[in-house]
Amino acid sequence: MTLSTDHLEADVLRSADGSTLQVRAADPAHLAPFEGETRADGDQHLLIGPLSSANAAALREAFEVLRPRPIGATRTSVGTGDRLGLATAGQARAFREQGAGLAPVLAQQSIREMDRLGREALSVLDEATFGCLEEGWDGGYGADCDHIKTTEGIDRGLAAGFVTFTLDPGDHVVDVTGGITEAQLAEVPWDALGDDLDALRARYVGTVLDLGTRQIEITREAIDTAAVKYGAAVAETVRLHRHLRSSARHEVEAEIAVDETAWLTTFVEHHYMAGELARLGVDWFSFAPRYVDGFEKGLDFLGDEDELRENLTAHHAISRLHGGYKISLHSGSDKFSIYPLAVEATQGHVHLKTSGTSYLCALEVLARHDPELLALIWDISRAAYARSRASYQVSAHEDRTPETLDGVDLAALIAAPDSRQILHVGYGDSLTATDADGTLIGERLRTVLEAHHAEYTEVLAAHIGRHLAPFAAAAQERTVAEGIGVA
Repeated sequence: MTLSTDHLEADVLRSADGSTLQVRAADPAHLAPFEGETRADGDQHLLIGPLSSANAAALREAFEVLRPRPIGATRTSVGTGDRLGLATAGQARAFREQGAGLAPVLAQQSIREMDRLGREALSVLDEATFGCLEEGWDGGYGADCDHIKTTEGIDRGLAAGFVTFTLDPGDHVVDVTGGITEAQLAEVPWDALGDDLDALRARYVGTVLDLGTRQIEITREAIDTAAVKYGAAVAETVRLHRHLRSSARHEVEAEIAVDETAWLTTFVEHHYMAGELARLGVDWFSFAPRYVDGFEKGLDFLGDEDELRENLTAHHAISRLHGGYKISLHSGSDKFSIYPLAVEATQGHVHLKTSGTSYLCALEVLARHDPELLALIWDISRAAYARSRASYQVSAHEDRTPETLDGVDLAALIAAPDSRQILHVGYGDSLTATDADGTLIGERLRTVLEAHHAEYTEVLAAHIGRHLAPFAAAAQERTVAEGIGVA
């Protein structure tokens, strides 16, 4: 497929020999911003060049639809991460075929994943740019520098051109499961919060929190606990947000995420965080609390669906009390059973994030074309799982999986819960390891996928499309009901 302007026509070609950019123009002067070799092609001029950062920048300059933009708080949205840099075309096709009305985030990766894979923030954005061009995607897209914990991470994202920043103060959340003490109350960073305990209690204690299906009165114990648990996290979010706003030279937006912690976010604690962040001047379009248990990597939801429905309904009600930001579902890959529930509980006012599922789709293609390489990835992932699992919510057991893949149904292996999780969280060790010849395994996998890229795109479009369909239906209903534009 191609994209065109009044002056240019461009597309990306994939093959076993690699990938190239092709740009055509009647006037060769319009090809000057691009790097590559130019020749006459009938009555036009054709440039054939590499998928380089310089060419990605030239494409974003030439095609407005290839520039990332904020997704905002109104449209139902879905982010689709890409650990290999080759998934965007399939993901964009899924949005075209089954994601009408959704706001797509097609450049999405956490700083943690970038560092684990040795990727630069700019390369994440560049590869999304080429993927959109390859699919001829002209519906716009967002770019999320995910799970930011430092100002340095913000600076990296800004320099690359990311527009969405997921601020993650999770390292500052305090364990209050054993109760709180007066000493802990004194340690809350009151000066950074511009607050004191008496003023905090005066704002909250005795007020009634409307959760939609029920109401609760906020007690002194509940608000004191919220301040101890999340006070430092609020202060850290404010610090990161101020840095983002003061450093940005283009339009940006923020999401707040405390989902990657061990302790559930209560409704009073969500209300406390939202109220204090707003008081301190933070603005955000989406919030990811720590939900009830059941959100594991690579698998369908494993928890109590009734409990989750109540949880999401209440968090959505709290978001409405504070301006109507979206509730964000992280670790959202492959949670097919709860997508209709999530849509209903949030009235479609939701942001879904997927990531590793596109990598697993890549392994499905690999299984058909290079089972020897898949066996090598399996060996590395299985060996690394005990260490890697510490960073994730997972429950796989190595002893329930095969030690070798001799005679194993590879498609069944990738689909089975234990082995699927092991492959899911083992990506970092696998992709950055080298084979016996010293070749990076990640590069070998990319070579296979480029040789069979049309197949990879089809697999992705179908699998990601299953994620999008329930949310797209909600987006279209909200568009009609609320008059929300979809452009």
